Amino acid sequence: MSTPTTETGNIADPGPLGLAAFAATTFVLSTFNADLITDKSLVAVVLPLALFYGGLAQLLAGMWEFRKGNTFGATAFCSFGAFWLSYAAYAKFVAGDLPASTAHQASGLFLLVWAVFTVYMTVAATRTTGAILAVFVTLSATFIVLCVADFAQSPDTVKAGGWLGLVTAVCAWYASFAGVTNSTYHRSVVPVFPKIGEHLGSRRTHHRGPFGAHA
Repeated sequence: MSTPTTETGNIADPGPLGLAAFAATTFVLSTFNADLITDKSLVAVVLPLALFYGGLAQLLAGMWEFRKGNTFGATAFCSFGAFWLSYAAYAKFVAGDLPASTAHQASGLFLLVWAVFTVYMTVAATRTTGAILAVFVTLSATFIVLCVADFAQSPDTVKAGGWLGLVTAVCAWYASFAGVTNSTYHRSVVPVFPKIGEHLGSRRTHHRGPFGAHA
């Protein structure tokens, strides 16, 4: 019987899963924010996605990033997995009981803390890949605009945030597509673009995963 290996190189890259989970949930919610679907009663479709795909699947991806020793990926996926879980809980159990006159302040505060987190993660993302940096730049803009929209109670600004969210989802899907395709083909087929910061290990011949790590 062979001895089980503990090499992290034998663990599949969880990045494409986490990115796909984030992209799908962001896309559906942003469709409503952008007013592409005007029947707001249908927004409940977001909650199952937020619980099981954007939330649970992304949280699991973050746990595997810890196993691979990827601090950035682990922090990002676990945090945004928790974001979607907390969003589902907030929408289902909290938002409906808040006073109508001040509920926007609670929502604005909720978005503000995520904007702060995303902005400083964007700084760290400059040391990953161009594909991942695009996700964090657009997501930072999305959170900031939606935060302003809630505090200002501006429907037009919410719509702008929705469109930014759609762009974010497309960027995340692209990064996921690149990661899973390059891993499957065992070479760079879909470009993730060079690292923005120093090219650590850039002379290695293996293909890069979506976070810049060698898969």
